[in-house]
Formats: sequence, C-alpha cells, structure tokens
Amino acid sequence: MTWPPFFPSFDDLSQTLPIFPLTGVLLLPRGQLPLNIFEPRYIAMIDDALSSDRLIGMIQPVDAAANGAAPEVYTTGCAGRITTFDETDDGRYLITLTGLCRFNSEEEVSTTRGYRRVKTDWSPFQDDMAPAEDCLQVDRERLRQALSIYFNRQGISANWDAIDGTPDDRLVTSLAMICPFAACEKQALLEAPTPQERASLLLSLIEMAAIDNQGSDTPRH
Repeated sequence: MTWPPFFPSFDDLSQTLPIFPLTGVLLLPRGQLPLNIFEPRYIAMIDDALSSDRLIGMIQPVDAAANGAAPEVYTTGCAGRITTFDETDDGRYLITLTGLCRFNSEEEVSTTRGYRRVKTDWSPFQDDMAPAEDCLQVDRERLRQALSIYFNRQGISANWDAIDGTPDDRLVTSLAMICPFAACEKQALLEAPTPQERASLLLSLIEMAAIDNQGSDTPRH
C-alpha cells in the first residue's frame, strides 16, 4: 500500500499534535477507526484539525479509572488523519481516522481550546510510513483455530470468508484494533517494534484468551 496523495510525508509531520485519550481504543498505522465526537473540547479539536493537517493523536490513559480532564497518558500513541467526516443534526461529528504513524509524546503544550496537545517525537517510527509489503509470516490455520474459540467465547460473529481472504498485514491490524483486549494488551500491540512482532503477540494474546475462557468453563467442586 502506498499513501494517498493527500497524506503528509514523514518529513512533513508536525512537531505538535492534538491528542484524544481513550482507554481501550487502539489505532495502528493503516488501520481505520470510526469515532463519534460529542464533547465540546473534542468538537473544537476536530474543527482545528480540519483547518490544518487533519491529524489527531490517539493515545491511552495509563490508569483506565483516572478521572479529571488531563489523566496521565502512555508515552506512545498513533496519529491518524481524518479521512471521512459527517455532521449530525444533534451536534455530533462522525469521523474516521486512518492510522498514519506512531509517535512518542515528549511534553504537553499549553492550549486555550480545552483539548490537549503534545510535542511529538516521530523518529523511532519512520518505518510506519514506508511502503507496506505483505511479508508477514502468519500461521493462518493456527490463527483461525484460536480465533474460532476466542470469537465464540466473546460472542463475536465472524465472516470467515472475509477473514480468509484478507491479506496477513491487514488482518493483523484489524484484529488488533477490534478484539476486546485489555488496555495494557492494546498498548503492547501498539508498541510492538515490527509488524511481525505484533502478529506474534496478537496470536499469543488470542490463544491465551481462548485457553483462559476454556478453563473458566471447567466445573469446580
């Protein structure tokens, strides 16, 4: 996959980025994340992003139970570009972010619009924007077997024809984003150094969840 012409190059990425902290929400490079925006501060964030580079940083709070307007967040997040946008009659924005590149948050920048902005270090993740090559080595039979158990336990219906026909790199990205893993597991998937390491971690998480769920059905006396 090559990037569309409207997307920035790596060298054009901004030195600061608005962030949207959401627990358990994962965006990965080339993944697509639909969002329903309704809080006034994030409405303002979308307005400002649309008037500039359309980039927003998705990042998780460290403590899922943390309250307040500015919970501590993980160092690493992923920037996405607004690629679809719609307004609703009740004042919400419906957008889709397409994952572009991961970033490390260095420090926060003062703002007057309610949302948070950070200084960014993109340098560890330049490969995120390299042309994608479907060179992953995924044991599809092993993955399919684990997924079958995992989806059944989670009550998730699956289109197996679509799954079987999806290229490995796209499948790993999609599964990592949509599977209901714990926030710390989502963060580990985000921070995996390479796509191959992410694929291996994803398979391990699915297999462990399937085993745990099978074990939970064992009668105890």
